[in-house]
Parts: sequence; C-alpha cells; structure tokens
Amino acid sequence: MISHKKKLVYLMLISLLMLVITNSAVAEPQIDINAPSAILMDAGTGTILFEKNAHEKMEPASITKIMTLIIALESVESGKVNLSDIVRVSERAWKTGGSQVFLGPGEEQTLETLLKCIVISSANDASMAVAEYIGGSVEGFVKLMNDKAKELGMKNTHFTNPHGLSDPDHYTTAYDIALMSRELVKYPIFFKWSTIWMDYLEHTDKKREATMLANTNKLLGKYEGLDGLKTGFHNKAGHCFAGTAKRGDFRLISVVLNAQNSNQRFEDTVKLLDYGFGHYDSIKVVEKGMVQKTIPVEKGHINEVNVIVPEDVSILIEKGKQDQINTKIDIPEKLSAPLSKNQEVGTLTVEQNGKTVKQINLVVSEDVKKAGFIELLKRIFSKWLN
Repeated sequence: MISHKKKLVYLMLISLLMLVITNSAVAEPQIDINAPSAILMDAGTGTILFEKNAHEKMEPASITKIMTLIIALESVESGKVNLSDIVRVSERAWKTGGSQVFLGPGEEQTLETLLKCIVISSANDASMAVAEYIGGSVEGFVKLMNDKAKELGMKNTHFTNPHGLSDPDHYTTAYDIALMSRELVKYPIFFKWSTIWMDYLEHTDKKREATMLANTNKLLGKYEGLDGLKTGFHNKAGHCFAGTAKRGDFRLISVVLNAQNSNQRFEDTVKLLDYGFGHYDSIKVVEKGMVQKTIPVEKGHINEVNVIVPEDVSILIEKGKQDQINTKIDIPEKLSAPLSKNQEVGTLTVEQNGKTVKQINLVVSEDVKKAGFIELLKRIFSKWLN
C-alpha cells in the first residue's frame, strides 16, 4: 500500500510535470496555417522561426523558377552572359505550354527581357529559352540547377526542368525553397523586376501583338515591405507561394505549399510574416567594409593594411529581449607580406548577454606585395637617418 505522504508527493510531481509541458507548449509559435506545408525563415541568419512539415517532399510548380533565376543571375555576375545578350527562342521553348508570354519560334529578345517575363508573369517559354541559352541545352541547365541545389544544402530537392510543370521526379520541400529564396534575395536586380505590377512585352515579330505582363504576386502593394518572390500552381502542386518582405534591415522569407486555393496561400503568408515581424527584429551590428583595425605589415610594399568586415553582420533577436550586444576581434599584432585582398587574417565574434551568437572571418582590404630589395634598403637607411 502506498502511504498518504507518498501519494501526495506523486501528485505534486505529476502536477509539476504537467506545468512544464504546458509552458513548453505555450512557448511554441501559435500560428494557424491551413496549408499542409510551410516555413518562416530569417533571411539574414537562416534561422527558422516557424515550420510545418517543412521537410516533406512536394512538387513546387513555378516556384522552381527561383532556381532558374539564381543560375541566370549567377551567370550574369560571373560574366558568362550579359543582360543585353540577344536570345533566340527555339521551337522547343515555343511549345512548352502552361503559363507563357507567347514567344514565337525564332523570336529574339534580350536576356533581361526574358528574365523579367519569368519574374512577373511566370513565363514557361521564357524559362526554356533562358535555360537553352545559358546551359547549352535544357538538360545542361537542369544539371546546373541540381548542382546549385546541392551547394545550397537543399538535400530533398531534385529538378527535371526549369519551369516547374508536373513531373514525379521534380520535387523539393518548403525548407529547401527557403534556402534558395535566401540565395535569390542577394541579387538587388531581382527586385527591380519583382516589384513591377504590370508591363508589356513587345514582340520582335511585328505580326504579333504586345503581351501584357501582370504580376502573379497579389500581395504586392497590399502588405508592408513585401517585394517578392514567386507563385506557383498546377493540380498536383496545389497553390504555392514563396514570399519575402523587408522592414528596415529585417528581411523574412515565407513558403506555403499545396494550399487549397490562391487566397489561402496568401492568407497563410500574411500570418507567417505578421508573426515574424511581430515577435522578432534584426539588428545590424557591423556594416560591410567597416575597418576593425589597421595592422603593421612586415616586408610589404606598404607598411600597414586595414582589416575589414567582408559582409554585413546582423543578429536576430526576440522583441523585448534586446540584451547587451558586444563584439570582440581576434587578429595578430602584425602581418607579413605577401597578402591577398580578402585574405582571412582574424575573426569577429558577436556576443549577446555574454554568449557567442555569431562569428565571422575578418579579411585584409587590399593586396600587399612583398617589398623589393631596393625598397627594403631605403627603409633601413631611413631608420638610420632618423
């Protein structure tokens, strides 16, 4: 028989356990998302603020085009192609089907025009034309897409085309979409196109009338700070939307997959973004290029070099928990030539309330060549004379 005292202890323990469980549940984000899969991510740090079945593989429909745009803009940045390049539309691109801007076979448009058609009107024909031009073939471009997906850590993604038309071997997840969305928002030119509400495509074949380009992102101008990214829909994928909004230095990325209708995907997006902006903020601790220290250089063609931060450094904080933030640098007292621009020579540590929350490498601001023999002699004589 259990004594009365032991029963009382057991009841107290059970009550305490229930209290802990209840408090833990309250701490979880309470967002009523109707879509079967969704995620909310801080673009600056990659921190997940909310997720629901975020690693479940699904067809992404035209959200696929986020990766198509990444490959294209990366190719422009590397100098492989230029936005002013003239792209000839193939018969294969013309026959793609689905959402399109009615490019004709043999029609020629600039690469920039085709990218604008992809961003604003989700044009499948433009996506195919861009893929053939940059990848040499659609298959070659798809390989670039899958290689980039691996590079970004998209472990549950496989692409078979650059547009997103249904294919059982073409899949990704809400989490992986957030990763590639985070990559796309690094390109400022994307927002030049994504914030256009309406435009027209003038066909180079004068027999064809101009095509109206209407943005498929219906939250533009209706939600504060929202400036992208991409919608998607077909019967198997349902209604999808990868959205992004920025307020101050704080950018959020939301993904909603397989919603029942178009309104639901946008309503869920608003819930996610409202939660993020309502509960969190981003603080820029250090700006890109900021000099942390000037260090002497031994045997260099110059006597000292600046050590700088190679990127903006921001941290995510919960509102109401803006604890003290400190930075510490760890760099040597002197360096030796030769040095290369952006060579890593130390670290910057960001601490919040005494705990390390971020650490990045510090780099030198310029090349430092080794001083020649004559230059070294001049310095020796100069020291003697002084």
